[in-house]
Amino acid sequence: MASNWSKCGVCDYRQVTKPSVVWCSECDEGLCRDCSEHHSISKASRNHETVSIAEYKKLPKEILQIAQFCKIHNEKYELFCRKHDCPCCKKCVKTHNNCKDLTDINEITLNVKTSNAFYEIEQNVLELAENVRRIRTNREDNLKSLEVKRREIEAEIKQTRTKLNTRLDKLQDEIMKELMAAEQTESRKLQKLLSTLKTKETEITEYQTNICNIKQHASELQTFLAIKHIEKDLKVQEKFIRSITDSDATNQVNISYQVNKSLQQITESVQKFAEISISSVRCDLSIRKRKDRQAQITVALPTRNIDNLILTLQKRINTGSSNVRGCSMLPGGRMIFSSFTQKKISVFKSDGSKDFEMNNAEGTFDLVFIGDDSIAVTSGCSKKINIIDTKNNKLKKTLSVNSYNGGVVYKDGHLIYCGREKGLQMVSLSDESITNVTNNKLSDLAYVTTFGDKLFYTNFDNHSVTCCDYHGNILWTFCDTSVLMHPLGISVDNGGNVFVVGRHTDNVIVISPDGQRYRQLLSSEDGLNYPNVLHYDTSTNTLLVANVVKAAFLFEVE
Repeated sequence: MASNWSKCGVCDYRQVTKPSVVWCSECDEGLCRDCSEHHSISKASRNHETVSIAEYKKLPKEILQIAQFCKIHNEKYELFCRKHDCPCCKKCVKTHNNCKDLTDINEITLNVKTSNAFYEIEQNVLELAENVRRIRTNREDNLKSLEVKRREIEAEIKQTRTKLNTRLDKLQDEIMKELMAAEQTESRKLQKLLSTLKTKETEITEYQTNICNIKQHASELQTFLAIKHIEKDLKVQEKFIRSITDSDATNQVNISYQVNKSLQQITESVQKFAEISISSVRCDLSIRKRKDRQAQITVALPTRNIDNLILTLQKRINTGSSNVRGCSMLPGGRMIFSSFTQKKISVFKSDGSKDFEMNNAEGTFDLVFIGDDSIAVTSGCSKKINIIDTKNNKLKKTLSVNSYNGGVVYKDGHLIYCGREKGLQMVSLSDESITNVTNNKLSDLAYVTTFGDKLFYTNFDNHSVTCCDYHGNILWTFCDTSVLMHPLGISVDNGGNVFVVGRHTDNVIVISPDGQRYRQLLSSEDGLNYPNVLHYDTSTNTLLVANVVKAAFLFEVE
């Protein structure tokens, strides 16, 4: 900065110190109240723009240090050299004799704050802030997912341990029963043999007693004959004893066990319960860049030519609802529908079966997925937009807006909705601030979608589809009642092709990104009967179309 903005430059030149109250960029000096008054009426400076010192101090330090007078010659900059990209005073021209691109600096700076260059800078800064926010949000989501995954793994480890314990307990019970049965079987065999041996032992003892009595009291003849008889009995007993010893009846019976090798691996080989691994997969984080995005749109158009689109029916869904005003796709292939008259929201699984319903909802016009398991639901008949948690099936938040609201689309932390007489409105989900996008009055049944830097909305009353930018400037309008009457739901694919429902033409048409061409994709022959809404899922290239009553269809788009 060439001058001290805290002191009045004029007074300082006169050796008087007075605080400045305004700053003149043309004079490159601060002015006190008295000098400011003279400055505003002087012929040489009456057209100079001044700013209060309080406001001027808000400028960044780098801006405050920029001087509007040449530091070498102490003269005001009057020219700009495009070759060297620098401002010049009249004396500087001598060093730029060979430069052909010297331009009056006033011509360059004229309306610079409203120029496209300044607008681009503004947008680039917004874009950078949005990209940082998107990366931060992505990393915060990753942090949360790590904690969730850790809890899931903990639960799985405990569950695995429980399964192992249960299985081992069962195996233990089974082997114990088997051990008891084996022991009982062998014990019965031994007990039976012991009983037989005890009987034989009694018989042999009786022989011993008889022999002793014979020896003492029997005659010689009696003794001789008795010996013959006893010999025969003893042979029988010896034969019995021999049969026992020759058989396996006297084998030593033992019980042993061999641990299953799989169990041995658990107790011996397995050193760890599991392996914890960390993987890093490149995240498909879409960073927005204005020029690149425009180039991508241009490149993508030929590959998604409307003449090459092929729709294949994947499934038919019975929504069980009447007056369906909104439909969308949720992560995992789930589908969601809103019924305006029944005041309910129905969620279906990817296979077409019903997941759950939310009844007695306050206003259920259109709906859109906004991330974090949440959807935004417009009311249609009130000045409220509800944020609903689809994971816990409960109302999360209510946004108060300044108009009735119909069709809605989500983009970069904002909801863009059809505000009837107020046109297209945009509300921030972070601070709930509302921005007016267009002033064009919309029908009560208008729907909106977005692609890149463009917005597309339908007008039920005049059978039109309009494309505009975020400043409300209309780029093109499509209107052809021979193919499209009373358009409602609208959506866009990855190539910028616009899909629109025709309520009274019972069809779905696709319009080229430039609005010049169209093609009918679906008709009543495909099951459409007063279709109301549709949604193109860019992640799966599927098109969900819902009739006003009950039937909905999911198509694959190739």
